[in-house]
Amino acid sequence: MTDEAPHILVVDDDNRLRSLLRRFLSENGFRVSVAGDAAEARRTLASLDFDLLVLDVMMPGENGFALVRSLRETRSVPILMLSALGETDNRIEGLERGADDYLAKPFEPRELVLRLRALLRRARAEPPPAPVPAAPQPIAVRLGELRFDAGRMLLLRGEQAVRLTTAEATLLGLLAERPGEVMSRETLTERVGIAGGTRAVDVQVTRLRRKIEPDPKFPRYLQTVRGRGYVLRPD
Repeated sequence: MTDEAPHILVVDDDNRLRSLLRRFLSENGFRVSVAGDAAEARRTLASLDFDLLVLDVMMPGENGFALVRSLRETRSVPILMLSALGETDNRIEGLERGADDYLAKPFEPRELVLRLRALLRRARAEPPPAPVPAAPQPIAVRLGELRFDAGRMLLLRGEQAVRLTTAEATLLGLLAERPGEVMSRETLTERVGIAGGTRAVDVQVTRLRRKIEPDPKFPRYLQTVRGRGYVLRPD
């Protein structure tokens, strides 16, 4: 195991599952730290940086939903949630709180590894090369007092970055590539690569509007086109 291997924090109150995940993920090329609850996770996060977090939902004390919502106030690290609560509403709640992916228990360990690698690829990916344009493409789009730097996938207020999750940044980047062009929910679901289908895209759009719109209830920039999808109309 090298220091360059992705470092993952697994947070779960089940001792047996923590041990199994630590062993299995280590065998598949990850560095793994573990925590038994949210309080221990916070102490670990205060001293170490991680490439990805795996959080259980049902834990004593602060549950996974509350923890991920709190972490999203200051961190953009990819987060995958694990839970025996596999219903759609629970998956949507996890995504709405800020998770990037959600896997119901019991799960196939190989599927977990594939999902983790996919999240890491999205987090580390360079923006796709733009096709040769007929005219120069804009470096950034203006959204009122905000500026989205499409090259660096950064949302800026002045010189200060506004924190986006991986899914939010990918979604905004896709829409910013084609300002004024409607993109369907199905296309966005496929290209953003989030679990939960088109409804999950709606959740990501709602979260993104809270960060870019002066009044998210009456969106000016990220608009819904009924029956067709979403369109970004920057300044």
